[in-house]
Amino acid sequence: MIDLLNASKNRPRIDFRLITGIMGSFILFLGVTLLLPMVIALIYGENSWTAFLITGLGAMALGGGLFYQFWPKEELRMREAFLIVSLTWFVGSLIGAFPFLLSGALETYTDSVFETMSGLTTTGATILNGVTSDGIQNPMIEDLDKSLLFWRSLTHWMGGMGIIVLTLALLPLLGIGGMQLYQAEYSGSTSDKLTPRIQETAFLLWSIYVGLTFAQFLLLWLHPSMDWFEAINHAFSTLATGGFSTQNDSVAGFDSVYVDTVIIVFMILAGINFAMHFKLFKGDVKSFVNNREIRFYALVIASFTVVISGGLWFLQDYSIGDAVRYGSFQVVSIVTTTGFGTDDYALWMPFTSFLLFILFFSGGCAGSTGGGIKMIRLMIIAKNIGREFKQIIHPQAIVPVRVGDRVIDSPILKTILGFFVAYFLIFVIGSLAMSFMGYDFMSAMGASIASLGNIGPAWGAFGPVEDYAGVPYAGKWLLLMLMMIGRLELFTVLVIFTPWFWKN
Repeated sequence: MIDLLNASKNRPRIDFRLITGIMGSFILFLGVTLLLPMVIALIYGENSWTAFLITGLGAMALGGGLFYQFWPKEELRMREAFLIVSLTWFVGSLIGAFPFLLSGALETYTDSVFETMSGLTTTGATILNGVTSDGIQNPMIEDLDKSLLFWRSLTHWMGGMGIIVLTLALLPLLGIGGMQLYQAEYSGSTSDKLTPRIQETAFLLWSIYVGLTFAQFLLLWLHPSMDWFEAINHAFSTLATGGFSTQNDSVAGFDSVYVDTVIIVFMILAGINFAMHFKLFKGDVKSFVNNREIRFYALVIASFTVVISGGLWFLQDYSIGDAVRYGSFQVVSIVTTTGFGTDDYALWMPFTSFLLFILFFSGGCAGSTGGGIKMIRLMIIAKNIGREFKQIIHPQAIVPVRVGDRVIDSPILKTILGFFVAYFLIFVIGSLAMSFMGYDFMSAMGASIASLGNIGPAWGAFGPVEDYAGVPYAGKWLLLMLMMIGRLELFTVLVIFTPWFWKN
């Protein structure tokens, strides 16, 4: 016992050997996954198989060497966990960018990292189709090798899989994740976790994720406009709420009500807490239906769909069928932060466009693959505002904030309010930086919130039919960092840059 205490005291403030060993295991895993698109390249006879082989073998050699040399033997502590989570997405993007570069599809490393980070963070912003700031013409999406298209979608799917486990299994141990909100909503205690072990929880969540992906793949493959390749790519992008497509025109390129409907349904499912999917599959329908966040989520989608569809029909002469079809798809796509498109909302009337812009500040449910602020936070903030009005009328009364029958504890309220302040401050800083680079008001704000909220398509120069190719290199690194910060719930990344993190 004394030896253990002494060993604990002798450990450095941050155990970089432990971090290196764990990152080695991740890099090794990433190297193995890079062999999957290599198989696609071989199937279609594409030369890009060598790019995936070189990158994959290099990653496996590096990762395996680090893991062997720095085999994790100590217990993971909070500071190491913060660094590992942030480094996973950043290093993954740096390594995952090489197939784009080595295959010759993209000519700059910055563009390659941007596309990969956009994939792993499930943002869906792309630099394809456009001309870079130094005059390089990037390829059209449909001109890319199928193996590279598959890699883009696979980065989405891996990022979505990672974020599910991150928000429901790892971040709660660090005290900052969605599980506190999840517990406050469903049980108010730790007894409602899926399983007591992270590994078991991860396996259950991944099983649901894989099952839903396979179900959507089969439904899309049934339609004659999609072959198996397009079906699996869009299933990967949808369940991850990513937005990468195999078509230049996104989902609009298929021009199918059936395809639109299937994708809408699975975008909605992807935006729901995966722990609630687990409850539903166990037969606990009551918990799923009575869940306050899911109800609020459904209310937001339904309300905005009705008003926006009505605006398209009444103000822009869409038929009722087209108004509902395009209005509902764009609403669900933005709320869930997927970013697929079937209509150019930049051409809508100001009324309907502004309503859609509001949704850029929403997001899916906590514990889903969706990005953004999250519905549970919006709901609690709304209830807190209502509480303040009651407090004005009854200043002596003690008015708690409730979600259903549960009282939201003060520490959770403070965390949510702090998140809101930080979120909007980062949004403003991002907007100012983009405007400093010469972009107009809507373009600057749109790029900032679409990156921070992991939505992808934005407004102005970055609208649904535009791209991010022309952004200066400094701007691309700014936006890809916003993607990572937003994807990892802000504080996970920001805490690393505070002096307190590095002090005893």
